[in-house]
Amino acid sequence: MDQRSYIYNRSPGVDSYIHMKILFKSTIAILLAYGSFEFIYKPLLSLFPTEQKTNLEFRTDYEFNKKGKDLNEVLQPMVYTASTLEGVSFPEITNELTVALSHHKKLLSLRKQKSHQVVGNLSLSVCELEEVIDALLKLDDPKELHTKLDAYRVGGKKNTGEVQFTGYYTPLIDVSKKKTSKYKYPIYKKPFSFIGKLPTREAIDRDKILDGMGLELAYAKDILDIYFMQVQGSGYVKYRDGSQEMFSYGGSNGHPYRSIGRHLKNNKVYKISSISQKGIRAFFKRNPSLLEEVLCSNPSYTFFNPRQTPPKGAGHVPLSDGISIAVDRRYIPLGATILAAVPAYNENGKLQGHELKILLAQDVGGAIKGSGHIDYYNGIGNEAEKIASQYYHYGKMWLLLPKSDEGGADRLVQAN
Repeated sequence: MDQRSYIYNRSPGVDSYIHMKILFKSTIAILLAYGSFEFIYKPLLSLFPTEQKTNLEFRTDYEFNKKGKDLNEVLQPMVYTASTLEGVSFPEITNELTVALSHHKKLLSLRKQKSHQVVGNLSLSVCELEEVIDALLKLDDPKELHTKLDAYRVGGKKNTGEVQFTGYYTPLIDVSKKKTSKYKYPIYKKPFSFIGKLPTREAIDRDKILDGMGLELAYAKDILDIYFMQVQGSGYVKYRDGSQEMFSYGGSNGHPYRSIGRHLKNNKVYKISSISQKGIRAFFKRNPSLLEEVLCSNPSYTFFNPRQTPPKGAGHVPLSDGISIAVDRRYIPLGATILAAVPAYNENGKLQGHELKILLAQDVGGAIKGSGHIDYYNGIGNEAEKIASQYYHYGKMWLLLPKSDEGGADRLVQAN
């Protein structure tokens, strides 16, 4: 048989072997020329993606009771426990979140706090809080986040891992610059020339002890509007000419805060069905004669200062709807970035599950005590009030820190 007939009669397997041999030699030559195999194996791996395992700790489709608590939750040994982010479907970094993260980074320079601190049993630094923000701002592939960050589960109520979410907002109330028969309830700035301990709410509202001192900023037509603005810590006022102004927190009288909702609920004579803001308003609409008596059960009183700025929290940066939270700084430092399973509601305000979100600790609150309660910011005005009033359920939270060499356990200390 001549050479030509040999070529024409070769089996297909021989041809394939020769072609593969040529391809292999060519590939090796290219790799040697570039000095790296990385540019070739990464595209090849992308053609054969591996299935990512789901991290069950961060799942949001768990069974829960009427309060939103996980039915299968177990006790945590400490305030914080180390977790891994591998296999977590991380939330999208939206434009709104990007802006909020930029403000969050600014907070760390504006708000003075210890460069190194221990919260609960977790040791961290301000520099580490900033590294987390940078990692999220520069994030290209959420699936790679577990290589950059560690997560620490927040112990929550009695170290059950359950954290109560309540909502807050920035009120918008109608006011007048001058006192009238309709607009007769004063909104005060703080009296710095007052001699002795500042008076209680009863002395201010019922006994009119601050009248005539030139402290009135404006007048509202509903004293309950002022009260709820005091509870929120700030609010917008709308004057009769349509203009608006921000009244920010201007200090307090130093007396302890006592919830009128809890007062109404614990005193069976009042027979109130709901202690949400909507429920409290409805109760006083039916029982206006009880309003002054119940309000005076809370001796704490908040004063205000006019500001030409958007709503800001204790971190001195603008608050972001659905992102900013108020915390107890003893357990969660301002500037911390949180991954959370947040209670989710249907259009009727009924709890329907939980959703994974990134939250930013940018505010504090007098009623926020311990690691088991945070206040979730919902925006400005009546619609924000409606949304905020839904939140009274439990979820879960993880504080994020830069990746450590020991899986995060090296940051945990004995203090609890």
